[in-house]
Amino acid sequence: MKKQSKLLKMSLWMVQILLAVTLIWAATMKWVQPINQLATMWPWTGDVSPEFVKLTACIDLLGGLGLIVPGLFQTKPQLIAFTAAGVVALMISAIVFHVTRGEISSVGFNAVFASLALFVAWGRYLKTT
Repeated sequence: MKKQSKLLKMSLWMVQILLAVTLIWAATMKWVQPINQLATMWPWTGDVSPEFVKLTACIDLLGGLGLIVPGLFQTKPQLIAFTAAGVVALMISAIVFHVTRGEISSVGFNAVFASLALFVAWGRYLKTT
C-alpha cells in the first residue's frame, strides 16, 4: 500500500507541475505577446476583446499558482483540489467556447487537460479527507 501511496503522490505532483507550467506559460504569452501574434497560435484571441484575453491570462495564472503554491508551503492542501476542480471547469468552458465557434480541433487539448486536472482534483481530495 505504501508503494501505491508514494506512486500516487509522485504522479499527482508531476501532473500538477505539468498543468501549472502550461497555465503559467499561457498566461505569460497572453500578457506579453501582441494580439496579432497570439492570433497565429490561438485564433480566438484575434476575435475577442483584448480585455477578455487579459482576463483569461489572470485566470490561467491563478490556476497555475493554485496548483503548486499550497503544496510547496504545505498550507491549506485542500486548495489544490479546489483549484484543480476550477481548472476542470475552465477547460469545460473552453470546450463549449470552441465548439460554439466551430473550432473542434481545439477541443482535444482541452479535454486532455481537463482529464489531468480531474485526476489531480480526485487525488488531492482523497488526501485531504
